[in-house]
Amino acid sequence: MRIKAMVFRILNQLRHDRRTLALVLFAPLFLLTLIYLILDSTSTDLSVGIVNAPQSYVEKLYENNIKTIRCTEGEGLQALEDGEIIAMVNLVSGKLHIDIDGGNSTKAASVLTALEASKRNVTTPERVDLKSDINYVYGASDLSMFDNFGAVLIGFIVFFFVFLISGISFLQERTTGTLEKLLSTPIRRWEIVLGYVCGFGVITFIQSIIITFFVIYVLDVMMIGSLWLVLLITLLSAMTALTLGILLSTVAANEFQMIQFIPIVVVPQIFFSGLFDLSDEWSVVGNFMPIYYVADALDKIMIRGSGFSGIAFDVAILLGFTLSFMMANILLLKRYRRI
Repeated sequence: MRIKAMVFRILNQLRHDRRTLALVLFAPLFLLTLIYLILDSTSTDLSVGIVNAPQSYVEKLYENNIKTIRCTEGEGLQALEDGEIIAMVNLVSGKLHIDIDGGNSTKAASVLTALEASKRNVTTPERVDLKSDINYVYGASDLSMFDNFGAVLIGFIVFFFVFLISGISFLQERTTGTLEKLLSTPIRRWEIVLGYVCGFGVITFIQSIIITFFVIYVLDVMMIGSLWLVLLITLLSAMTALTLGILLSTVAANEFQMIQFIPIVVVPQIFFSGLFDLSDEWSVVGNFMPIYYVADALDKIMIRGSGFSGIAFDVAILLGFTLSFMMANILLLKRYRRI
């Protein structure tokens, strides 16, 4: 009877907690649908710039599922920098000159295989002196899988843990009455938000440094650009997650409800972080995700060696996210003012 009473008590609690019921029943369906739509629309096309090559070679590339774009050498290098193509090809007297973006080793290997296979079908049998000349503009021939995604993982891990810890910590401030006591004083709401952001920001700054140094110097992930720029982006990732975590904690009643936001708010962002080749329609959705800009900036710094000018847009967007979340926090705190 006592067990039966406990069962009915738990079921009754769940019946009145609509948010938990929605999470249990519908969040898995939401994530599965999102995964299905993204994977189903993932683009597998690889584009190559052709500076000089016979039409028969281009046709063979088409047969190997490679899109081709006729271009000059300057246009090809610019397209490589912009990510519009993965390789630029110049076929001269049977010798293949390839400039390739090796930032994604899987794509690079697929393209090189297709380029070599197509060449064998349109030229005389290879000789030693006609071995393809391959120049890695970005990345390297021995780039590991972790090197490919290390930049993305740094940003996501920092974002995930800061979001979780800051949200729960701020929630405890509210549920224990500390926040209400602060709001009963003359202190202004923006001062409270800024104080919490700066206070938690010290810890997130230390966390960002530890994670960055561990990944780069212990796990030895590929690092071409400036370490200071990597620290800047990881710090901005942490600050965005911090302000978002505090914002969502204001609408959560307890720690469990705070955790419920993870599969809805945090997990979907991993699909828009550069790990998948999304269609144009889904790429637009990624423009509203902070992780998209974090991953883009870290990839440019660590793999492509970009300077601040190359990541200035990403920095501006992340600052915009942080300030927007802070403003929303200030407005939502109005509901807790009791004077």
